[in-house]
Amino acid sequence: MKTPALAFERPRTVEEAVAILTEQDGEARIIAGGQSLMPMLNLRMAYAPVLVDIGAIDELRQITDENDSILIGSYVTHSQMEDGAAGHHWAGMPNHVAKDIAYRAVRNRGTVGGSLAHADPAADWPVALMALGGEVEISGPEGTRTIPLDEFFVGMLATALEPGEMIRATRLPKGSANLRWSYRKMRKKAGALGEAIVAVVHDPDRDFLRVVAGSGALGGAKRLTQLEDTLASGEIPGQTAIRHALETLVPDLERYDRQIHAVSLGRAIDEAFRDRA
Repeated sequence: MKTPALAFERPRTVEEAVAILTEQDGEARIIAGGQSLMPMLNLRMAYAPVLVDIGAIDELRQITDENDSILIGSYVTHSQMEDGAAGHHWAGMPNHVAKDIAYRAVRNRGTVGGSLAHADPAADWPVALMALGGEVEISGPEGTRTIPLDEFFVGMLATALEPGEMIRATRLPKGSANLRWSYRKMRKKAGALGEAIVAVVHDPDRDFLRVVAGSGALGGAKRLTQLEDTLASGEIPGQTAIRHALETLVPDLERYDRQIHAVSLGRAIDEAFRDRA
């Protein structure tokens, strides 16, 4: 199938893009790499009378060092992250995550900002960047605002973006030399979306600790604060505690989904905190 008839706009600045989005009163859709949006349009799973192509906005392709953090423009691609364009401030975690997203051809086109805005519950970046303490910089008709990623995702394929708004960039705080992490993705074959994705990040020099899991079964990326509190107290949670935390997060989680998430979390915690076990 092909997309239905639609208009196409190619703004040169963020302000122009926001103006077009505002004129369309939430009906227009931004297209970046198009790796998720185009199949949805072709299958009539999504519709937009106007597509706003942000590929000509140079600012969105930039990666900026802000001393304590790195600002990653929304048009930065998965392959750029895989190749280390954002620097090496997180002990290789973003590179590891990026290289396992689909296939290189997809990574050459797919963008970090597009992945976050699409909010696929089985996507990698929502889990990984939330675990790293990321926040998104959003531009809209009222100006620019910043929101932490653990508040940005509000449901499956749903975010805190308001009509007329777009993701301008993602900001990641730099990690210390002692940052430890683990990232686990359970899936049926290489290149497929994860059935269970978990990330554990511990940076003792910054007193920073995150445990995040995501999947369709969980309804997207979510922090497991119960496990974070247990780990912060100096205790390594076992499978009983992990399963309880999952049941608190999603009470009606199916047995299979509970099992693969619990196993993945257990392995990730063990890897990130091995020296404390």
